[in-house]
Amino acid sequence: MSLSPLLESLVEAFQGLPGVGRKTAQRLAMHVLERDREGGRRLAGALEAAIENVGHCRRCRNLTEDELCPICANPRRDREVLCVVETPADVMAIEQAGIFSGVYHVLMGHLSPLDGIGPEELGLGLLAERLAGESVREVILATNSTVEGEATAQYISEMAGDAGVEVTRIAYGIPMGGELEYVDGNTLTHAFNGRRAVGDR
Repeated sequence: MSLSPLLESLVEAFQGLPGVGRKTAQRLAMHVLERDREGGRRLAGALEAAIENVGHCRRCRNLTEDELCPICANPRRDREVLCVVETPADVMAIEQAGIFSGVYHVLMGHLSPLDGIGPEELGLGLLAERLAGESVREVILATNSTVEGEATAQYISEMAGDAGVEVTRIAYGIPMGGELEYVDGNTLTHAFNGRRAVGDR
């Protein structure tokens, strides 16, 4: 069945979201148009406002509409402990678990030379400045346990080690190939509590 141009465009827009296939995109489009046009308007308005106004925290690169994200702006956070994660979704997962009171550095990805993603794209220059200019005593590497995540963790561990900062890696509980945003709070708690120094066997 062929759809009208506007309906096809809406389906394709939904289909562009991660994990949304053609059938799900069609159901979402039909739901908005048949049952929830007001909700669709709110969604469109929220999307437009977020796209126009949400940027990156100048200190940690997390998503925020302010110069500093709420975590970096919070004076009660422990600035001596810095957790390095791949995405803002990882920050949300750790914060929801309520297991960490330090600050973050958000890479917005992982090292992937084949995709043209190197240290500059991950803000590692900014991280180096933080390690040199802030009183960081521990860097917790919480990159995903994928090949790219492990390579990124190794690169950062060497960088932090050169700066004289203790480096730990979150440990058991995170399955190999797993991604933090899909891990439950109890598993994250075990991973943080069982972190070990990089290089330990």
